[in-house]
Amino acid sequence: MSDPYPVSGSPDKEPATEAELATTGKADRGATMTAPKRPTPEPRPALGRLFLDNLWAANTVTVTVLALVLAMLVGAVLIIVSDPEVLATYGYITARPADALNASWTVVSEAYANLFKGAVFDPEASGFTAALSPISETLTYTAPLAFTGLSVALAFRGGLFNIGAQGQATMGVILAAVAGFALPLPPVVHLVVALIAGAVGGAVWGFIPGILKARTGAHEVINTIMLNYVAIYFLSWVIVQNGVQNPGRADAISRPVDSSAALPRLLGDNLRVHAGILLAVLATWAIAWLLNRSTLGFELRAVGANPDAARTAGISVTKTYVLVMVIAGMLAGLGGSQMVLGSTANALTPLVIAQIGFDGILVALLGRVKPWGVLLAALLFGALQAGGNRMQSYSGISLELVTVLQALIVIFIAAPALVKAIFQLRAARAARLQTSLAKGW
Repeated sequence: MSDPYPVSGSPDKEPATEAELATTGKADRGATMTAPKRPTPEPRPALGRLFLDNLWAANTVTVTVLALVLAMLVGAVLIIVSDPEVLATYGYITARPADALNASWTVVSEAYANLFKGAVFDPEASGFTAALSPISETLTYTAPLAFTGLSVALAFRGGLFNIGAQGQATMGVILAAVAGFALPLPPVVHLVVALIAGAVGGAVWGFIPGILKARTGAHEVINTIMLNYVAIYFLSWVIVQNGVQNPGRADAISRPVDSSAALPRLLGDNLRVHAGILLAVLATWAIAWLLNRSTLGFELRAVGANPDAARTAGISVTKTYVLVMVIAGMLAGLGGSQMVLGSTANALTPLVIAQIGFDGILVALLGRVKPWGVLLAALLFGALQAGGNRMQSYSGISLELVTVLQALIVIFIAAPALVKAIFQLRAARAARLQTSLAKGW
C-alpha cells in the first residue's frame, strides 16, 4: 500500500528515509551556524563630505588654486617689506603691535584691491566705459599671450622646447606692419592679408629651427635663442629703411598701419579690446581639435612621447618636427601681428613686441601645455598686467613686483610637490588623477 504522504522530490528517486532526513536537517543547521555573515554595508558619505574630499585632493585644479594663494601671500610679504613707512612700524611692534598689523593690512588690501579694480571691475566707476575698462585692458593683454603660449605648448607636446616664440612674434609683427601700410587694399581684405603676412613671417622663422632639428639634429633651444637675436636686430634695422620709416619722424618708428588693416574694436573706440581675443579663442579650439581629434595630432603626441617608438610605428619624425615648428611659428606670428594691428600700437618701434614671446613660455607652463589651460593662464597673466598698472599708479607698487608675482605663480605651479607638502593634500585616486591629467583643467 502506498504512502499517503509521499515525500516531494524527483520521480526517478526513492523517497528519503527518516534517518536520511534527520542527517540532512543537522547538516543544514550546521551550515547555517558556520556560514559567515554578510558584512553590513557602510553608509554612503554625504554629498557635502564628498565635495570637500574631492576639493582637498591633490588634483590639478586644487594645486593651481593653492599655488595662486601661496603666490599672493608671498607677494603680500614683499609689499610690506618694500614699503618703508609700514616697515618702520615693525621697529616698535612689541610696544604697539596693532600699528604694524593695521599698516600691513592697509597697504596689502589696498594693493590687491587696486589689482582687482584694474583687472576685473571697479565698483566705484561711473559710466559704461569706465566700468568695462578693466576687463577691456585684461582681454587686450590676454590675446597675444594666448597665441605665444599656444605656440610654446604645441611644440612642447611634440617633444620640442620652442624658446623662439619671441623671434617668431617679431617676424610676424614686421611683416604684418609692412603689409598694413604698404598694400593699398579694401578694409576686410587688407586685414586678412596683414594677418596672413604675420602668420607667414612666424612660420618661416619656425621652419628654420624645425628643419635643422629634423635634418641635422641641431638642438632647437640653441637655434631658437640665436634666431631671437637675429629677429630683434632685423627689426631695429628695417625700421630705419626708406619706405618703412615714418618720413615725418627722426626717431626709429615706422609708418602707421592703415585703418583698413586694423582689428576692429569690440566695445567701441574708447575701449581697447579688439577682435584679437576672438581669434585667440578660435585658435585655442583649433589647437585642441588638432591635438585630440586629428591624425597629425596623434602623430605629434606620439613623437613627443617617444620618437624612436613613433619611428618604428611608421611615423615620419622628420616631417612631424618640421610641421610642429611651422605651426608653432605661425601661432607666435599671429600673436606678434596683434601688437601692431590691434590697439596696443599702430607702428613699428624697437620695443613694439614687448616680452610676449618670453611671457608665452610662462603661460604655457602655467597652463600645463593644454590648449584651454593656456588660454586661462593667458587670461590670468593679462589680468596681472592690467591690474599691475593700476597698482603702480594708485598704490605706488612698482610694476616689477607684478612680474615677481608671475614668477612666484610659475614656481609654485612647477613644484606641485611643494604645494602638496605645505597644505598636506591627499593623493588623488588613480582614476580621478588620470582624468585631471587628461583634461588639464
